[in-house]
Amino acid sequence: MFFFLLNLALSDLGSICTTVPKAMHNSLWDTKNISYTGCAAQLFLVFFFLSAELSLLTIMCYDRYVSICNPLHYRTLLGSRACAHMAAAAWASAFLNALLHTANTFSLPLCHGNELGQFFCEIPQILKLSCSTSYLRELGLLGVSTFLVFGCFVFIVFSYVQIFRAVLRIPSEQGRHKAFSTCLPHLAVLSMFITTGIFAQLKPRSMSSPSMDLALSVLYSVVPPALNPLIYCLRNQELKAAVWRLMTGLFQEH
Repeated sequence: MFFFLLNLALSDLGSICTTVPKAMHNSLWDTKNISYTGCAAQLFLVFFFLSAELSLLTIMCYDRYVSICNPLHYRTLLGSRACAHMAAAAWASAFLNALLHTANTFSLPLCHGNELGQFFCEIPQILKLSCSTSYLRELGLLGVSTFLVFGCFVFIVFSYVQIFRAVLRIPSEQGRHKAFSTCLPHLAVLSMFITTGIFAQLKPRSMSSPSMDLALSVLYSVVPPALNPLIYCLRNQELKAAVWRLMTGLFQEH
């Protein structure tokens, strides 16, 4: 669990650091500039960290499913080597996905200006600037990625159905409450992350507006990485105790 939490924390931190600092800089210095290479790097990193996050959340759901529904086979199915291989596969697939989308998007000629209606470089906003019909190729790639994301979501929902069936058989009311209080927030944030992300990437241009685009982008790129530590870490008694010891130690020093 802590191994996957470490990987998830790295993806969350990377996702936040890719978009928020530049947006804050632009707001504080009253500028909206970003270089062409900076935009490409930002797009790559956003796709990389968000893709890794989805893969890691899917793996963590499988980890939770095995630990609750098949606890006797946990060591066999999820040994240290298997966990390392799954984490490596998550990061590698995220890298390939981000590289493919970034290379394909920035190979398009841009002739409708250079102004993005967003606080970070996002594929739909860049495609609006393209004057080539080749952008249909990128839309096709987004469709394939959406299909894979939807497949992960179906797997996660199916796993949670099995988890909830196992939890309902727990005789202790406290045990059921603990399981539901952990699983339901995770499922809610994950659903928001996937649905808003898919809608932001594939919504028709006729439905696009600056306020809606901004709200959707914040909901899938900023809110889930910010909420994940609250869901996964602060609900863990050992981590809460460690944070409390750290805070009390700092107060005693001062």
